[in-house]
Amino acid sequence: MAKVELTRHLYEYFPRLSEIDLDVDAPNVAGVIAELERRIPGFAFYVCDERGRLRQHVNIFVGDEMITDRRSLMDTVEDGTRVLIMQALSGG
Repeated sequence: MAKVELTRHLYEYFPRLSEIDLDVDAPNVAGVIAELERRIPGFAFYVCDERGRLRQHVNIFVGDEMITDRRSLMDTVEDGTRVLIMQALSGG
């Protein structure tokens, strides 16, 4: 199972995230997003566009590496790996 971590900002939009287990059994990043969507409806569209591509201001790390496949999200997720999903915030 992957150990999913999210930046605090995402908890503001999806408060229920703090109530659920974020360990996910998935072979790739797309599977992680799909499982989070199953648990928290609306999550996938928040981080991905209507084509399923990662939104511009969202980054996902598998282990210490940023994913390379932002279109189909097929980067492999090994058992026990940390998956960090973060939304970049901007402003001035």
